[in-house]
Amino acid sequence: MEIVVLDIGGANVKAAHSSGDACSRPFALWKTPTGLPGALSAILAKLPAADLLAITMTGELCDCFETKRQGVHAILDAAAEAAGVIPVRVWSTDGRLVDIEAAREDPLRVAAANWHALATYVGRFVPSGAGILIDVGSTTTDIIPLQGGKPSAFGLTDPDRLQHRELLYTGIRRTPVCALLCNTVAAEVFATALAAYLTLGLVPEEADHQDTADGRPATRMAAHARLARMICADTESCSLAATRELAQRVFEVQRHWLRQALNYVIEAHQLVRPAAIVVAGSGEFLARSALAMPPPLRIRQTISLADMLGAEISAAACAHAVAMLAAEEQGA
Repeated sequence: MEIVVLDIGGANVKAAHSSGDACSRPFALWKTPTGLPGALSAILAKLPAADLLAITMTGELCDCFETKRQGVHAILDAAAEAAGVIPVRVWSTDGRLVDIEAAREDPLRVAAANWHALATYVGRFVPSGAGILIDVGSTTTDIIPLQGGKPSAFGLTDPDRLQHRELLYTGIRRTPVCALLCNTVAAEVFATALAAYLTLGLVPEEADHQDTADGRPATRMAAHARLARMICADTESCSLAATRELAQRVFEVQRHWLRQALNYVIEAHQLVRPAAIVVAGSGEFLARSALAMPPPLRIRQTISLADMLGAEISAAACAHAVAMLAAEEQGA
């Protein structure tokens, strides 16, 4: 059976096929929620045909919806419309795929469940003992403990995971610089973390990508202008060296936050010496940097999904995980 998966977020839709194809596409759900069915249809049209559509989501938190319940229902409706006659299944934090009607009846079981699918999938790389999954994306970071090859997080919902620091609301593209550097910069969304990592050369330039703080391209020179505004300057009065120093501060703050949260999770779950830490997501470089900070962690092995499966699959890791889990379920 051919399976396609959509991981529907508030700013991006990530897709994967059971054949191994994967991709990510920007879509600002909170701006145009009624455009979601068309956006999903366009993505499906570019992927190989499938016999089953599986979905997971985080977009239900968008403030275009009055409640998460409403958001889940809207995303389910959009997926069903895009799928047409293809059956649709939804990943649940029960650890299985459910049909749309079951998802409608218990929406909080499928809301923000993509992390659970990825943790369930990567558990096979740490089949015994303790492990940790670190998935750094464009908006958030998941730090998920594993025990005996299964997710063992304290929280299942985002509010609970945020409280237990298993969800860190910071990522490498969308986090505002002012949220990271606080009162040392302008309290405006002139720039996001993307500008910092473009400046440092840690993410590639995308001249045709304009999902940025000012709507201008994702290039280093445009990032320089965005970061200059953060210190109330512009490209005529601010040097490249000054914005590079600002970008480095963003990097240091984010990796410090990640390492602090990781230390907290390790202590809370008593993971004295995890068998492995699995890193995934478009921000794998940030996870690796946090792991390298002193004092050294007692880790037996670090596993990179990008090294194992390729950067595109790692960036769409949750979608790929659901595709693999769905294929196994259908094969069984």
